[in-house]
Order: sequence, then structure tokens, then C-alpha cells
Amino acid sequence: MANAQGELRGNWTLLVSACTGIICSSIVLPYYSIGALVVPVTEAFGWGRAQFQAAILFSSGLGALTAPLVGWLIDRFGARRIALPGIVGLSVGFLLASSMDGQLWLLYVAYGAMALLGAGTIPVTWTRAITTNFFRRRGLALGLTLSGTGLCAIVVPQYAVWMVDAFGWRTAYLGLALVPLVIALPVVYFGFHPREGLSGSDGSDAQPHWGLTLSQAFRSGKYWVLLVSVFLIYMAVSGIGPNLIPSLTDDGLSPAEAANALSVFGAAIIVGRVLVGYLVDHFWAPGVAAASMMLPVIGCLMLVGEPSYAGALLAALLIGIAAGAELDLMSFLAATYFGLKHYAKIYAVAYATLATCSGTAPMLFARIYDVTASYDIGFVISTGLFGLGGLMMLCLGAYPRQARLASST
Repeated sequence: MANAQGELRGNWTLLVSACTGIICSSIVLPYYSIGALVVPVTEAFGWGRAQFQAAILFSSGLGALTAPLVGWLIDRFGARRIALPGIVGLSVGFLLASSMDGQLWLLYVAYGAMALLGAGTIPVTWTRAITTNFFRRRGLALGLTLSGTGLCAIVVPQYAVWMVDAFGWRTAYLGLALVPLVIALPVVYFGFHPREGLSGSDGSDAQPHWGLTLSQAFRSGKYWVLLVSVFLIYMAVSGIGPNLIPSLTDDGLSPAEAANALSVFGAAIIVGRVLVGYLVDHFWAPGVAAASMMLPVIGCLMLVGEPSYAGALLAALLIGIAAGAELDLMSFLAATYFGLKHYAKIYAVAYATLATCSGTAPMLFARIYDVTASYDIGFVISTGLFGLGGLMMLCLGAYPRQARLASST
């Protein structure tokens, strides 16, 4: 127990800097800021909501394509050298978005630039550093790091709504461009110095140097169970997140109340990250996953129709806990079932699945609105996706022998 606590205390700067990197990553910052920009930008240029939400397809979709390359670069050059240029590149993408003049292709170029120039900031970078520096409390460390998505969901929508109301959407994009430069760059520069080997924080071999290659993982049925379950769950999570503010304002809530609901969603992500991170260190992770995915089933059903303000907050809480659990689980399960030796490449492909969902689901969710003038069908579909994805996790079975031996050291 003392060694486990010492592992956390001895790597606190790594945890803080990696969490900050997650907040300002090319998949998280564009994703949680776009909801506040949907209405003002589409009204300014006469675009449909699905057209505007398709921008996430470029930021996340291109991120999916670059993820395997980023994983290879991290293995070759180290996470720090890949992260720092990516932070600057993400800011450049937001600067491009502020210069849009009504041509839709410029929107897509800007969000594509966020993905390509900011590729070094994707979660592969930060989780690779955590998994190779934490062993006894890896689940909790991943939960604390990935809680950056929740912090982003709490603060950034409020910040973006305030910027839009006070200064307009162009200045809001400029304000978003400052976030990686002013916050993430100095924190990561001074605090992100991960150990690139596979030794424990005490210098010993806390975990055997084992791991499947990417081709071996592809031939494993468990890897495909993980990929499909991630796909189903993230199609639901990603469809709801950027559309939560416009769906609630359509139901009669004020923009401030809708932003508050998204902030509750973000706070719940943090709770889900830390709670699930703790639980998977002590209990069978697929069982934890299946149980946590039952919460958003209730939350999605609560959003059908015209929820009250209190109902919207409760629904956001339930869905947010599951959203917090999933990315943490994906990182933990990839390291546990397939080892650390080729973790960056294996996780990168799983992340590409996630990023594809993040890119397509918001657009599909918005398309449902464009066709039906309601988000209700989207929430009903999400109910089934959460339930099926959670139950599929149970098919992963027992941990590999190497992982069980490592956990007993």
C-alpha cells in the first residue's frame, strides 16, 4: 500500500501535466467547445446544423487516421517530443476557424488542421506515459489523467458561451486558440517528463516486458470485442455531447441552463474516471464496465421529450459517469489484455475507432434533428448502443496470465 501511494506522490507532476494535455487535446477541446458555437455560426452563414457538426468529422476523423502514426512516433521518439509541437498546432487550427467568411470548406480545413497539426496531443500520447510509469495504481492514475475530459466539459462550454455572448463567435475561436498556448504549453513543458521504459517507478521491473504485437492483437477475438464495444458506446457518447446544448435549448431551457447541464456532464466524467479507475484496480474491469454502462440507459430515456431543468441535470450526470468510465476502461483494458510492449500501436488503433465515432456521431445526431426537428430518436438509439456495448464487455473473459502475475507483485 505504501509503495502504491508513493507511486502516485512520486509522479504527481506527470499526472498534472498529462491531465492538462488531455484538456487541450485535439479531440477534447474542439469536441466540447463546438456545442456553444452551433447556433451563432449556423445563423451567421445559413448552414444546417449537420453541416456544421460535420466539422468534428474532420477533427476526429483525421485524428483517427493519424493515430497509428502517432503511436509509432511515440515509440520511436518519446511522448514529450510529440506532445509539445502538437499543442502549438492545435492553436493554429482554432486561429484558422476564426477567419471563416461563409465558405463551408474553410470550416472543414480549420478543423482538419486541428487534427493534423495537433495530432501529438491525442490521448495515445498521455496514456502511453501513464501506463509505462504506473503499475500498482495504473487504473487510478489513468482515471485522474483522463478526468481532463471532464474538466474540459465543465469549463470550456461556459467559457465559449461567455465569449460568444460578450464578443461574438470569431473572438470565441481566438479565445479557444489561447487555451493550449497559455495553459497547456507551459505545464507540459515543465512537468511532462515521462519515463519511456517499462520499469516501475521504483526502478524495478514491476511488470514483465510482455505484450502482443499489433498483428497478434488483430487475430485475437478479445481485441475485436473491445473495438466493437468501444464503437457502440462512443457512438452514443459522441452523438450526445456536442448536441446536448442545442437539444436542451430547443426544449425550452436557456443557453446558460443548457451550458450548466453540460458542465454537470463534465463533472460526472471526472467522477466516472476516478471511481472506475479505483474500481478496476480492485475488481474485474469488464464487470465494472457493464455495470457503469447501465446508467446512461436511464439518462438517455430521461432526455426524450421535454425534460425539466432538474431532469436534464440528472440525465447529464448519469450519461457523464458512463462517458468518464469508457475512455479510462479502454486504456486499462488495452494495457491489461494485450500488454505494454506494443501498447502505443494497439491503443492507437482502438483510439482510431473512438475518434471515428467522435467524428461521425455528432453529425448523424444533428442530421436526425434536421430531418425530424427533434433529437428524441437519437436519444432512443443511444439507449440501445449503451446497453449492448456494456454487455459486450463481459465477453472479454479472464485477465491474461501475465497480467495476473504482474498484479500480484
